Amino acid sequence: MPVKTQEITAPFTGDPIAELPISAADDVREAYVKARAAQVEWAARPVAERVRPFLRLHDAILDRRDEILDIVQSETGKARKHAFEEVLDVAGCSLYYARRAPGLLVPHARSGIFPLATRVSELRQPKGVVALISPWNYPLSLGVTDAVPALLAGNTLVHKPDTQTAMSTLWTIDLLVELGMPREIWQVVLGEPADIGDALLDGADYVAFTGSTRGGRKIAEEAAKRLIGCSLELGGKNPMIVLDDADLDLAVQGAIRACFTNAGQLCLSIERLYVPAALFDDFSERFVRQVRNLKLGAGRDWSVQMGSLTSQRQLDTVTAHVDDAVGRGATVLTGGKPRPDLGPLFYEPTVLTGVTDDMTLCRNETFGPVVALYPYSSEEEALALANDTIYGLNASVWTSSPPRGRAFAARLKAGTVNINEGYGAAYASYDAPMGGMKASGLGRRHGPEGLLRYTEVQTVASQASWLGFEPPFGMSNEAWANVLATTLKTMRRLRLK
Repeated sequence: MPVKTQEITAPFTGDPIAELPISAADDVREAYVKARAAQVEWAARPVAERVRPFLRLHDAILDRRDEILDIVQSETGKARKHAFEEVLDVAGCSLYYARRAPGLLVPHARSGIFPLATRVSELRQPKGVVALISPWNYPLSLGVTDAVPALLAGNTLVHKPDTQTAMSTLWTIDLLVELGMPREIWQVVLGEPADIGDALLDGADYVAFTGSTRGGRKIAEEAAKRLIGCSLELGGKNPMIVLDDADLDLAVQGAIRACFTNAGQLCLSIERLYVPAALFDDFSERFVRQVRNLKLGAGRDWSVQMGSLTSQRQLDTVTAHVDDAVGRGATVLTGGKPRPDLGPLFYEPTVLTGVTDDMTLCRNETFGPVVALYPYSSEEEALALANDTIYGLNASVWTSSPPRGRAFAARLKAGTVNINEGYGAAYASYDAPMGGMKASGLGRRHGPEGLLRYTEVQTVASQASWLGFEPPFGMSNEAWANVLATTLKTMRRLRLK
């Protein structure tokens, strides 16, 4: 029976660039058989041995960056400098976990009920086979940085990247195999959720998903039915708040980066921008001037500041959101239309004002190069507006006083908050967890939790023979209860418990 394939086209031009095989449900089940067989031997290896290929990955991917940059740009249409952020992310995150996995996975001693008599250890066991579902917008970053800690924890993977952007994942697997990783521990399947989604979830011991909130809800529901864990990094309608003491030039530059990196196709991207009413006109003028002068283009030129959208579906969504807002009375300060002269999927970076609740763009994630500007009259109003969303993924605060910014940040309902940066300061700090509140997800990537989520915690307690839980030496239950009560009170006073 012939293998079903899908043609992959370049967003820059619409030209075909690859033909990839598409999996059937039986292929997914076979991938689980292979992954499960490989997992036993992989988990039995010492952690110090498992980390070696991933330690080498740091330098290897930086040395071969031109190869992978070409691939990422070909399949996504993003600007080269934005593709390079993905390379940096894979290098940095992989190094973080390769260095810290041995310490995170070593057994940890815990206090027992009876000092000296009860010895307790906390162990970390791998989940087994992890289903990893990664999106199209950051295929290298999100296809690799969630995979690495899962593998280091002793799991194997059945990974479904988005078919349009699977080549970057496949290239990285080949590179890791060259660096010493067993190929069979990372299985890849391709296809639509309607065709292979059931088989993918049915075989998993844990699911890691990055994508839409709608998709995340379905995965959470299926995982709950099977009583398996899942982590979900979902959508956002992220706010940027310019406080009244901010340096406006720096805030404008920060907003350019926060709103238009990867043509706004970033879960952390800013789509709502709040500015004090007294500074609104000044900020708007500076911001619009900078946005209007952004260099758009296709290809490998490092000077390009924004590339293409990745799919026709995304272009249709962006166009529909902007057209609906304009039709209901919003004002376009700059942008607001596709640019077919540059390529089939280009859309101008767009700034709007007068966006109201009846507009689709107001509360729904656009996931494109579009931002709405809003004035506010007080800090409390800005806080209320920023938090008035079902989402809670990322936020950005701009101020000349970092302590003021941190105090404001602590009141925002967002999983990450960046002060005087749009998204990178929090995201690239790998020792700190990253994820969403509210409808933006469950669980966290990065930090110790980003690896430990892929483990089952096991407590092993051994009790000394000379002191147990039954009355010793023929003592009555009442007398033993009195002894225990006195002992426990003494232990509290001596801070032994």
